[in-house]
Amino acid sequence: MKLALNGAEPTMPAGTILPSPPITARDEEMVLQSLRSGVHTWGEHCEGLQREFAQWNGNRHCLVVSSGTSALHLCLAGAGVAAGDEVITPAYSWTSSASCIIHHNAIPVFVDIEPTWANLDPAKIEAAITPKTKAILVVHLHGVPAQMTEIMAIAERHGLQVIEDCCQAHGATYGGRKVGTVGHLGAFSLNQNKMFSAGEGGLLVTDDEAALERARSLVLFGDFRAPEPDRGGYPGYGLAWQYRYNELSAAWARAQLTQLDDGIAHARHLFGILRAGLADVPGLILPQEPEFGRENAYNFVCHVDSEAVGYSGPPNWLREAVVQALSAEGVPAGMWQRRILPEMAAIAAKNAYGHGSPWRESGSEVTYRAADYPAALYHSATYFIFNGLRRPNTDHVAELIVEATRKVFANLDQIDIDAVASKADVSLYERGWKGRSVEV
Repeated sequence: MKLALNGAEPTMPAGTILPSPPITARDEEMVLQSLRSGVHTWGEHCEGLQREFAQWNGNRHCLVVSSGTSALHLCLAGAGVAAGDEVITPAYSWTSSASCIIHHNAIPVFVDIEPTWANLDPAKIEAAITPKTKAILVVHLHGVPAQMTEIMAIAERHGLQVIEDCCQAHGATYGGRKVGTVGHLGAFSLNQNKMFSAGEGGLLVTDDEAALERARSLVLFGDFRAPEPDRGGYPGYGLAWQYRYNELSAAWARAQLTQLDDGIAHARHLFGILRAGLADVPGLILPQEPEFGRENAYNFVCHVDSEAVGYSGPPNWLREAVVQALSAEGVPAGMWQRRILPEMAAIAAKNAYGHGSPWRESGSEVTYRAADYPAALYHSATYFIFNGLRRPNTDHVAELIVEATRKVFANLDQIDIDAVASKADVSLYERGWKGRSVEV
């Protein structure tokens, strides 16, 4: 069967995938009410969103701010992290999981991932702890919970704070508890791509009132900090970042929150269709749901297995070829990050603010070598994601993705992998990866 990459008609016609989230009458009603209220910075919708999300997730406190990244930054403040402190975080994640640490003038220390779910590997954490370590920033990547029992035990032994990056994981659970309720603080995103979307925004959650107040002190202009005695007026008791949210977005978020459980259930149903339909495809490794938790079906993350299809070149070349072939068939397939966090230019050079800052001031001797994180490198070279598996997309969309994927993997011999690879990212061999050393 001829592939669309070589001129055949695509399996999925243009326009098959519908944008998410669907806009409902309740969304419009809430947003218009806010628009007409005359209150546009902070008011009943911001307050209501904090209260309702805390109740939905099972936290005592919630603080709504401008983005998931700002919520992560405030988690560091809430955890008592200070300039020069070290924060452990996984080597593979979105840039915010590391940049938020640098925003606080602290030092990111990376630990490799476990290869099954691409989350922080608990077995490798303690080797990264030093006297400067203050916190562990755990990422529940792609909506799959990290192994929190082991991580919390390590943190307790060493007196560390645990921050949960839940930006992709609304509604995911670990041992029956929602993410964001296991660690000391957690952060969620309301970005358009997220399972819970209001265009943009972030939510900090915690049960610790003192941590909440430390975080809140950075929201506006320093005016939320505790006042010094005998000083009146508006002195600005410390620096802050103006992370305040707005009423219009909060109104939409409140409306979307009422639909979140149904949205997660629908996405999980579509995941089931893909798992059943693609289970026997040679060379395709499907995502597994962990026994210890429940995914929220944020991203359907697959891996291409070069050995299973007899390809001996760099694995990212084959991955790029597969994704291009899937895209030609109309399948919403792609990559989210081709690089690991230690390879980010500002981090690798240890020069985020110029003059080597913030590493220079702290005298940090932390090193960032990509080859030290083989599981993260291999993941970044072999994975791809199917998108479009959310409301309002139906079973038919998932079935078409299955059909197109089976077609591509059955006809890999039609793809000129070297031609595709010439346009791909730099070879793994140039980044320190010397051969397959991890099992997915």
